[in-house]
Amino acid sequence: MTKKTSIHTQSLKIPKFILLTSKFFSVISPKLVTLFAAKLFTMPIKHKIPKRELDMDQKSIQKLIFVPAINKEVMVYNYGQSDKKVLLVHGWSGRGTQLFKIADELLKARYSTISFDAPAHGKSPGKTTIMVDFIATILEIDKQFGPFEAAVGHSLGGMSVLNAIKKGLKVNSAVVIGSGDIVQDIMDDFVTKLELKLSISKLLRLHFEKKYGEDMNSYSAYLAAKETDVPVLVIHDNNDSEVPVKAGIHIHKYLKNGELLVTDGLGHRKILGNSKVIEKTVQFIDNK
Repeated sequence: MTKKTSIHTQSLKIPKFILLTSKFFSVISPKLVTLFAAKLFTMPIKHKIPKRELDMDQKSIQKLIFVPAINKEVMVYNYGQSDKKVLLVHGWSGRGTQLFKIADELLKARYSTISFDAPAHGKSPGKTTIMVDFIATILEIDKQFGPFEAAVGHSLGGMSVLNAIKKGLKVNSAVVIGSGDIVQDIMDDFVTKLELKLSISKLLRLHFEKKYGEDMNSYSAYLAAKETDVPVLVIHDNNDSEVPVKAGIHIHKYLKNGELLVTDGLGHRKILGNSKVIEKTVQFIDNK
């Protein structure tokens, strides 16, 4: 998914040597370029914690836990003290403190939050990961720290929350913000950014299906939404340049008990700090 600058981000320019290398491999061999793309697809950037997140970082109880299903360790953040707990799940190249403004408002509403640095993110060890790891981590955290009143996921975290519910996570409600939707679309977009032929996208999907023994498209958010009975609030911005708003609209279409909030001018990340979005998120959780 990335190099040292995010390849999953339209707002950031992909380093020229990455584009040249991918083109070089594509000329030599489809297999080589597929392996190169797969490596990039699974490498998040570990960003330094920005100052705005330091308060949550310093006030949370942090613990490195082992996730047996994927044989990896992740850093967990326990923020606030309450029996009513909400699970927060960041997106690709994010951190467990990234949803700090939502966490702060949940604390005011007498909830505590549990969040985590996904494998190869933040303070969690490793260099590569994929959505399968996010989902396994959510289910393990539910075992160790649950039950949760609700779960809130951003971007890939939103997809992971819906898939975790599909796989047994019990919550009263969920909120997904700027969530991706169809796996093949995500891979197509990734390959397009690498300036490769779309045929490589299919090879990339088949590569992961061989590795994990599963149909990657089965992790598409709308399919998980189909099987989700709990109330879900879908929030997406019209100006999201990383995940098109059609993804959120499509997910909402398949929910049995869904609500949709479409915002304007907030993009993919500023949406997490918007007061109306935060207020709506907390109210939705509190009323379920």
